[in-house]
Amino acid sequence: MQIPQPYLLFLGDVTDPLAAKTARGILHWRPDSCVGQLRLTAQTVSLQLADLSLADAKNLGVKTLVIGTANAGGVIPESWQQVLKDAVQMGFHIASGMHQRLRDIPGLSALAEQHQVQLFDVRHYDTPLAVGTGQQRAGKRLLTVGSDCSVGKMYTALALDRALNQAGTPAQFKATGQTGILIQGQGISVDAVVADFISGAVEALSPGFDTHAWDIIEGQGSLMNPSFAGVSLGLLHGAQPDALVLCHELGRPHIRHLPHMPMPDISEVLAANLQAARLTNPKAEFVGICLNTSAISEQEAQLVCEQWRERYRLPVTDPVRFGVDNIIQRLVDRGA
Repeated sequence: MQIPQPYLLFLGDVTDPLAAKTARGILHWRPDSCVGQLRLTAQTVSLQLADLSLADAKNLGVKTLVIGTANAGGVIPESWQQVLKDAVQMGFHIASGMHQRLRDIPGLSALAEQHQVQLFDVRHYDTPLAVGTGQQRAGKRLLTVGSDCSVGKMYTALALDRALNQAGTPAQFKATGQTGILIQGQGISVDAVVADFISGAVEALSPGFDTHAWDIIEGQGSLMNPSFAGVSLGLLHGAQPDALVLCHELGRPHIRHLPHMPMPDISEVLAANLQAARLTNPKAEFVGICLNTSAISEQEAQLVCEQWRERYRLPVTDPVRFGVDNIIQRLVDRGA
């Protein structure tokens, strides 16, 4: 899956800022790829981009209309569907991270075929894949892993990718979830892959290479979350990571959506991920910990990072507040 850029971010008629988090993520990490926004009402949440019509966007060279919102159930509202059809008829590709497939909108696939454009359902993956082999391949890989779901694995991977490239160490971000795919323009949504093929999908996503220094692979789920540990294990085996970065949210009382499951001990999380990773790369090691410290003050966060550094003998940071330079330095010190 490779989505042509630049983008026009479609916000529909949503008024809840949280509903536009996908579009915000794209804008934050790939501002040069976002030409403008398309809103259906004046009350629709704004990203402070130029409000463009489809015709305006076409004249400015936009290639893909991206549905930048999420809603309960992941259904594309019927009131939006004519806009999508108009866009296809004007030659735009369409990309969506919704659960509902674009191809299931009546008449949209036929229009796309007629106008020779593509419909990208990034939450779905239908291309045949091989099973993983665990065979060693060229290149170095870093995988972000988590103590739970939604603890900052994508943000951390993107921050590391940006910092490495800015430091003169060529790296490529490898997206494994729908938002990451829309940010990068390519990737495989591994939670849409049949379980037997997850490790093979990651091997295909990050094949052997000698053109750059690191592939930074976006993690999914957590070995410690009973709902999603399977996809996490497949990622660990398929990535064959040389380096791992643990992501954790301070103050989370229990595993997300499972109040009967307390948050695990961090030492156990580190050990479990290392054991799993070393099946396909016996030299895998942790190079840092990234914390979400939004629940405490910045001063308190600095203290916690220092305490964790002493406890776990690893660079520790909040990538939003403090950046990731200390982890980058660890990679450089070990010969990145």
